[in-house]
Amino acid sequence: MPQLDRDGEVFVLDLGATENRFDPAWVAEVTALLAEVAAADGPRSLVTAATGKFWSNGLDLDWLGAHPDQSGPFVDAVHALLARVLSLPVPTVAACQGHVFAAGAMLALAHDARVMRADRGYFCLPEVDIAIPFTAGMAGLIQARLAPQTAHEAMTTGRRYGGQEALSAGIVDEVDSEHAVRGAAVERARLLAGKAGPTLGAIKEQMYAGPLAVLRACSEAGLPAA
Repeated sequence: MPQLDRDGEVFVLDLGATENRFDPAWVAEVTALLAEVAAADGPRSLVTAATGKFWSNGLDLDWLGAHPDQSGPFVDAVHALLARVLSLPVPTVAACQGHVFAAGAMLALAHDARVMRADRGYFCLPEVDIAIPFTAGMAGLIQARLAPQTAHEAMTTGRRYGGQEALSAGIVDEVDSEHAVRGAAVERARLLAGKAGPTLGAIKEQMYAGPLAVLRACSEAGLPAA
């Protein structure tokens, strides 16, 4: 399960060492840990990291297939999680040392910045290939965080972007070697820790009012998700 540690002013949320797919328990734990970060006092920032081959491989489709009667509340929680990260009143950096796919890619995009491994691992929105349309909230999030042409290509072709390609496309802000990704993200976050607080939260709410409103509406509607 995800764990939260602290390195001075930087909270480090480790998603885990597996494929880090979203299931109800995983989403609930991440949501609770984010609430802990938001409620802390003083300068602080957040790095969301992982260990191994994957940063996050998205929703646990096997779980969804086995629990169709629970899909509505689960998808509500996913939309709420994406909105929570997008509006978190602290600087946030995703340290993507491995593959970043589907809802995992959306979670990364909800962060303020992304550091990705340069030589291996992909960022990908494969929904067009797995025949699962984006919800309005997820589409709004992606389009708010990527340049229009990049969002179009990523969403309609399912292109897999390596680190350097993702950097050139503006999907990530920095690329580093596998073992340097987390440290680079922590240092980037540390420089911004003094920005945390209600003003930053208000700015994010204003900047992303459209996608946040749709994500929050989707979180109450039980819509299908990618």
